[in-house]
Amino acid sequence: MRVAAADSQDAFAGFGLPGAPGGAAFWAAVGAPSSVPAEGGGWVTLFLWRGSSPVTIEFESWSEPAALRRWKDTDCWYAEVRMPERLRVTYRFVAGDVSRADPFNPAGAGGERSIVATPDAPEQPHWPVLGADAVLPLPRARIRWASERLGGRRTVRVHPAGGGGPVVLLLDGDDWLHLHPAVTAFDSAVAAGEMPPVTLVFLPAKDRVAEFTCRPELWEAVRDELLPLVAESGVPADPERLVVAGQSLGGLSAMYAALEFPELVSRVACQSGSFWWTPDALRSADPLGGSVGGVIAERLRDGVDLSGLRVAFDVGEHEERMLPHCEVTEGLVERAGATVRVSRSASGHDRAGWRHALLRDVGWALRA
Repeated sequence: MRVAAADSQDAFAGFGLPGAPGGAAFWAAVGAPSSVPAEGGGWVTLFLWRGSSPVTIEFESWSEPAALRRWKDTDCWYAEVRMPERLRVTYRFVAGDVSRADPFNPAGAGGERSIVATPDAPEQPHWPVLGADAVLPLPRARIRWASERLGGRRTVRVHPAGGGGPVVLLLDGDDWLHLHPAVTAFDSAVAAGEMPPVTLVFLPAKDRVAEFTCRPELWEAVRDELLPLVAESGVPADPERLVVAGQSLGGLSAMYAALEFPELVSRVACQSGSFWWTPDALRSADPLGGSVGGVIAERLRDGVDLSGLRVAFDVGEHEERMLPHCEVTEGLVERAGATVRVSRSASGHDRAGWRHALLRDVGWALRA
């Protein structure tokens, strides 16, 4: 990522902004970050901030932060950021200890983040554009789960999209409730006929590392405690047809469940699974620098029959260090007999890029 510096107000005009930077006409025309083609390919994207103090842009796992420059003695702060082709990324502005969403960008992701996409990034149908201050719809049905195996209490929301059907277990459920409007998106996808009616179960994590790193307790608790509670909740649901959807460590956990609990998990939608993981990886100075495919690849090489598994893998095409771990796992799973779908999203390690894959791959997993 490279940050360029405008040397005249004509540079801003190239992004479609009229008048002198910092003037009334200029600010009236400012909207979401805009992009123009860059020499040699990719894009240059203009980010703007209005204020009196320095700010920095922080991107979700894609690049190093970028400091904005002040335009002369105005209240206009700007950065021209070089972006690759096909990128959708979450970002925020940081001033001191305070994080804020982009006030000019209508596409938010929770109260402190915004989403920007280069012009060649694919559309994400069904995901509405919501501002950072939008209140996302919460399912009315909720389960108070006091787990004996996991300890503690948690609230699990349940939503019957299209009237309910097979259970779709969304790991990191709070992110899909409060940052990205999965309720609205799944309702739209079902209404469009892109998947059958489903029952969404939003499973929040209390300790992602403890719960999602290849340990049986989570999946024993899901099998013996949570799914019976869903069946008793009064919400139409078919726990016998279960899709597990997980991202990052959640994707690792979903694949672990398919290997170790095949009677429970036979359909998986996995985005950017953390297949670099080994028991010692997080204590390493370079967690992704260990054995390619981590413990999941090691388990697959030991020999396992996955002929009953249907799994969709997706990973961001800009996740350069994740790709080798995901590629070896994808190949080993397919060689073990699973029905496999592989795709790449126009993103880094970022939920904004995984959103379309989530809907598409859950729909695909349920076609059998």
